[in-house]
Amino acid sequence: MTAVSMAANASAVIDRRYSLLRRQNPFHNNHDAMTPPLSDHFNGKTFFYPGTGSGGRFRDFLRWRFNRRPAPWPRWIELPRQPPPPAPCGDEIVATWIGHATWLLQSAHGNFLTDPHFSPAAGPRGRIGPSRVHAPGVAFDALPRIDAVLLSHDHYDHCDLPSLRRLARAHAPLFVAPLRHGDLLARAGARRVVELDWWQSHTLDAGVQITLTPSKHWTNRLDAPRNHRLWGGFMLTLGPRQLWFAGDTGYDADLFRTIGRRCGAPDLALLPIGAYEPRWFMAPMHMNPAEAVATHRDTGARRSLAMHWGTFQLTDEARAEPARALAAARAEAGVADDAFRIISPGTSAVV
Repeated sequence: MTAVSMAANASAVIDRRYSLLRRQNPFHNNHDAMTPPLSDHFNGKTFFYPGTGSGGRFRDFLRWRFNRRPAPWPRWIELPRQPPPPAPCGDEIVATWIGHATWLLQSAHGNFLTDPHFSPAAGPRGRIGPSRVHAPGVAFDALPRIDAVLLSHDHYDHCDLPSLRRLARAHAPLFVAPLRHGDLLARAGARRVVELDWWQSHTLDAGVQITLTPSKHWTNRLDAPRNHRLWGGFMLTLGPRQLWFAGDTGYDADLFRTIGRRCGAPDLALLPIGAYEPRWFMAPMHMNPAEAVATHRDTGARRSLAMHWGTFQLTDEARAEPARALAAARAEAGVADDAFRIISPGTSAVV
């Protein structure tokens, strides 16, 4: 049997299993009750990135899985112990990288978490799928009071229900997410949920505004059809400072320039640099380090920090390769080393 026919057979089997799981899911039959209005990125049934088809085609995924040659990763990395994140002074924002796309953002206006993930693996129940190779840079029990959680999309490496449940019980924060995430967050015990469309904003308090920015990505989870939920990043305005969390995204110069024009140049951008190989498959959904440097420049970000690398082996590049490639891309673009940095999990940057 050829790899192509094996992939086709596997696709049919998995599609049948997905269909059965969705029919058994109590939320599946309620999807039509949450239909947003038609737009340039919603066709009445699913979301899409303008000018493209739905991302993450399953046949391409199987082609990659059956033919991939992933670089070896360490099983576990013991991180050096870090002191607690410093308290912000005045209008400062303290950004602490916990790992992957999880950031603790502290300010005088409140404390925020992005895409919180504290589980052992990036998959269903936090125990199936790619395993974490290092502990969270800040332990869950060491978190300060969390006022709001910013959830970019429903993929398992960004939307970890066990972590969301713990946060709902321990902190009862506001959860801000793209359209159609309400049912998923309700299952996590969230009592306060705000859903946003692209470019919509929510004012949390005086001087605090959260805007959902578009990104070039897609959504999929066992409990819902492909692209049933929207995805995006967040521009967070905290007093006079702005921070942009890009979420998961492929590269689009026009989009990122538009974000910089419409929202203003961020004082700090949190940009993904990992999970990008092979390019034939990953380019539409994940930036590589050179594209991340271009994004830094497109938005006019004053400073950027790297994320979405080194925690879970999701694609084929070696664990250290994004850091090496970022340094090379920075040098080629003439971007100063301290303008786009990598920090270790558990360490902080202050803007």
